[in-house]
Amino acid sequence: MKNNPLYQLAEWISSSKHTVVLSGAGMSTESGLPDFRSRDGWWRNMDPHKVANVTAIEENYELFWGFYKYRIETVEQYSPHIGHHILAKWEKNGWIHGISTQNVDGYHVVAGNHNIVELHGNIRSIRCHYCGRSSDVADFLNRLNCSSCQGPLRPNVVLFGEMLPDNAWNQAFQWFHRAELVLVIGTSLQVAPANQLPCLTSGHTVYMNMEMPEELDPSFDLMIKGKVGQLLAELDEMLDYIHSGKEE
Repeated sequence: MKNNPLYQLAEWISSSKHTVVLSGAGMSTESGLPDFRSRDGWWRNMDPHKVANVTAIEENYELFWGFYKYRIETVEQYSPHIGHHILAKWEKNGWIHGISTQNVDGYHVVAGNHNIVELHGNIRSIRCHYCGRSSDVADFLNRLNCSSCQGPLRPNVVLFGEMLPDNAWNQAFQWFHRAELVLVIGTSLQVAPANQLPCLTSGHTVYMNMEMPEELDPSFDLMIKGKVGQLLAELDEMLDYIHSGKEE
């Protein structure tokens, strides 16, 4: 067991005083959600820049609304998988101290995590594009306008060309800067600036994903290939073993 890289990681988690996670689409796809960046993604025949941007809201709202209506309804059809629930358990046990996620589905929160930074927002949070007033998901799905200024409603997510919210970025920056261990789970690290977060730590860095990119910047101390739910389940067993006092 001790020659297993997962066991090495379990020991690092056990000894780390500040472990943070960066999660991406690989966490969501194992719940059944399509990943538009993959070869089989829902956006494979559509340029994402034409639909997920501010211009689409102002010039082609029908396209924008139809796409995000589909995405919200898809998110609501699925639920967190075992990996999400394991990360929630680890937070409760004090084994991880924060999750910064690129995902907008809210599954980490649904699973029970509290120390969450949703870098790209939450698709089920709705606001007016013009005045910023909050609204209900049902209002957006029914294609209603803002009750205050009659402006178009939108999910409170970061669109192409928009900056990450300052408070989310600053919190993630602080977490990763002080981290002794960084777990990067289920992301290709193609999207800036989130892909720069692992560079901030002086501690150990670990990359876990179903696909291994040919080049990764930064380099990682451990790279473990596999389905993230299964890897996290195996890790959880090892952590329970270590903390049970049965380790020889």
